Amino acid sequence: MKIVVAPDSFKGSLTALQVGKIIQKALIKNIPDVQVEINPMADGGEGTLETLLFATNGKRFQVTSPGPLMKHVATEYGVLGDGKTAVIEIAAISGLPMVPIDKRNPLNTSTYGIGDVILKAAKDGYREFIVCLGGSSTNDGGLGMLQALGVQFLEENNKEVPPVGGSIYNVKKVDFKTLNPIIKDCHFRIASDVDSPLCGENGATYIFGPQKGVREEHLEEYDQAMYRYASLIEGHVGRDVQSIPGAGAAGGLGFAFLLLNAKIESGSKIVADATDLKGKMKDADFAITGEGQSDHQTLFGKVPSFVAELANEAGIKTILLSGSLGKGYEELYNHFISCHSITTGPMALEECMKNAEALLANAARNIACLLKEISDVRTRQRIIQSKMKNHV
Repeated sequence: MKIVVAPDSFKGSLTALQVGKIIQKALIKNIPDVQVEINPMADGGEGTLETLLFATNGKRFQVTSPGPLMKHVATEYGVLGDGKTAVIEIAAISGLPMVPIDKRNPLNTSTYGIGDVILKAAKDGYREFIVCLGGSSTNDGGLGMLQALGVQFLEENNKEVPPVGGSIYNVKKVDFKTLNPIIKDCHFRIASDVDSPLCGENGATYIFGPQKGVREEHLEEYDQAMYRYASLIEGHVGRDVQSIPGAGAAGGLGFAFLLLNAKIESGSKIVADATDLKGKMKDADFAITGEGQSDHQTLFGKVPSFVAELANEAGIKTILLSGSLGKGYEELYNHFISCHSITTGPMALEECMKNAEALLANAARNIACLLKEISDVRTRQRIIQSKMKNHV
């Protein structure tokens, strides 16, 4: 029996790789001769870099770069096993957890470090990039990143604006002719499952601004400033991109990358393509996937639903094993043959996260025992069929 284990992370407790290894251990322990293929998944958020490097046997490169508060931090970029594709994870450079709660205010945070890391990788010889947009602390429309790449943003007095979110209020002139020439030779694939435009009620500021520190009474003026900033740039470059789905990802980084001719794609699809998940499923018997919490929203492009779609195309059934099952989880039975929560009874979120490893191991063991029975039944059926054939 071959089983493909392709989970997302259980955010805040276990990485996708840790989840995969725990499930693998339970399967191997309880099912004789089982073949388990771990393919950790991600959707462009935190952990996507680790997932891609593990699955492709890639490498990490440690660098120092300005963080979200413009203080230098130790960070990294990766290179896939193909030796030519660099991977940049926004959460590792300008991530929200990198900003203390009492300092979370996107007027003061920056994407400058992202551009800095891109340049470092480009100067190391890489021209193909996968950029993972999830988990940012910023809402600067990519201003800081573009500045690091050479673009000039000037105030009324022709003075360069600081590379922080608040500067979008003051930009009066922009010059893309100063963009570092090396960037013109680079190709960017953007891993993001956010389809928001840059501005408006469904845009970066209104949807994601509050969790980054934007007060409700400031949302409208911030959004209007973002619109003026984006419109100024679009008039300068002669392209309209702020309404393209995904432009609002990562506080407008999607918009900035679109200006660099990037292609915004499903983060799950990019990871699946890079790890050849479809190929691994061709001769599998089952797939197991999961996430921190599964509910009706899981069906809207999240990792488990994407895995289930690929498995269905390959003609195999998918089992869902998640940290918890939330509102509307009943809808998931149309896509998974069974849905499981790792909890063993009424349990606070903190307790569940603290004991996630043990709870997952126990739940995985139960699934493994059921799959063993299925394997045993199939074996007995083959023996009976063989005896009948020989008898005939």
